[in-house]
Amino acid sequence: MDGRVFVIGLGLIGGSIALSIKNKHARATVVGYDISEKNVKLGFMLGVIDGVAESIEEGAKEADLILLATPVKETERILGLLTEIPLKNNVIITDVGSTKNEIVKKARKLKELGIAFIGGHPMAGSHKSGVTAARDILFENAFYMLTPEDHIKTEELDRLIQWLEGTKAKFITVSPKEHDYLTGVISHLPHIVAASLVHQADHASQKQQLVTRLAAGGFRDTTRIASSSPAMWRDILLHNKEVLLQLLKDWQMEMQKVSDILEKEDEEQIYDYFLKAKRFRDELPQKEKGAIPSFYDLFVEIPDYPGIISEVTGYLAKEKISITNIRILETREDINGILVISFQTEDDRGRAEKCIEYYTSYATSIGP
Repeated sequence: MDGRVFVIGLGLIGGSIALSIKNKHARATVVGYDISEKNVKLGFMLGVIDGVAESIEEGAKEADLILLATPVKETERILGLLTEIPLKNNVIITDVGSTKNEIVKKARKLKELGIAFIGGHPMAGSHKSGVTAARDILFENAFYMLTPEDHIKTEELDRLIQWLEGTKAKFITVSPKEHDYLTGVISHLPHIVAASLVHQADHASQKQQLVTRLAAGGFRDTTRIASSSPAMWRDILLHNKEVLLQLLKDWQMEMQKVSDILEKEDEEQIYDYFLKAKRFRDELPQKEKGAIPSFYDLFVEIPDYPGIISEVTGYLAKEKISITNIRILETREDINGILVISFQTEDDRGRAEKCIEYYTSYATSIGP
């Protein structure tokens, strides 16, 4: 396809989609805009975009595809702004937000102007952020949810998918309400629960200082998603308020169920509760990318001597294996420590495990 693509918001998501479009549609021109001048310059220098727009109006008026890769509140504002700009008749506008119902409502003025807006949500991410972390394969095999309203023509939806096919994602079409319920269950509520667990640990640490030290291990990994952007989650919760209020009521009922069987000391029911949870989780797809980015950690038992960390990372560097994070697990009290190395993909972790095992004899992987 040829044409002009305008990407508003040059972060990880916007940058990665821009790269996938450039790689798939060589004749297309991808122009970017971001409130951060630094992001725009980096995006151009790294080849994420072909050109820079000085304003939203400048970039939008000649675009065939407009992608809003901004926080949901900002997306709402930009949708209002786009109704005041003379756009091309056949332009398609889409977004990448984690909530859809309120966004689609905001876009209905575009419908009155005969402009197609199709909500979108690529369900993948990374532990890194910013345009420098953009990768054209970020969404490969990930689910990409599209939420067209009834008035959207089949050819308009097909054209959007054609623009986005370079992501190599799996496209799923649902209604905006279905989207918000689904993401509420498997993404939004888990983020609330993770944040609540951290709050509970924080309160407990006021009475027992060992909580903080011991939480450096499995607890920290379990609640990793609580480190997400507070501003982003504020907006998501407010946008998906009705769904989340009901899910929180359901969650309270679930916790009451646990309290009841524990109060009764019903061994059979307690066992059955965990057995059912284990069965359901074990049946979940392991190779699929979901709403919450997967993490791929390798646990390496290391002796305590100077230079050991650079030695291990040196092995990975020899094999050109990239890492996303590295830290020392602080809950060990014996001679050896545990080095936790995080990778972007399962393949990278597998290669790293073989690499380190080749040079040493200690490596254990953990992940989805």
